[in-house]
Amino acid sequence: MFKRVLAVMLFSIAALAQPAVADAGRVPKPTPTIETPGQCVAPVEEMRRNHMEMLKHQRNRTMRMGERDTKVSLNGCIQCHASKINGSVLGSRDNFCEACHAYAAVKLDCWDCHQPKANYKATASAPPTMGLKP
Repeated sequence: MFKRVLAVMLFSIAALAQPAVADAGRVPKPTPTIETPGQCVAPVEEMRRNHMEMLKHQRNRTMRMGERDTKVSLNGCIQCHASKINGSVLGSRDNFCEACHAYAAVKLDCWDCHQPKANYKATASAPPTMGLKP
């Protein structure tokens, strides 16, 4: 009887310890800071799941129909989510876009053409555009 109780106890301890061992190798979930808190264009869960579709849809409306005054825009996102430290949504794993995309191993190709900084000011070498890189 003692051996049976001991076996059950050891099995229980091993079962309880298993998640801790499995979690030890996991990458921690990102916790990006929303630098300008307020009302987003959609609830958090919807944005996490659908933000790229929203941006692609807006991109198509802008490029094909010339619509720029809409609820969803890349520059609007940057204005709210850019870091107070470096003024960008990129540059560190603490920055808004980079934090989640690094965690999910998703390449951010927006920045191949667009600038990732808030309050972007065009200069003589960079004419006013839609926030495109000079």
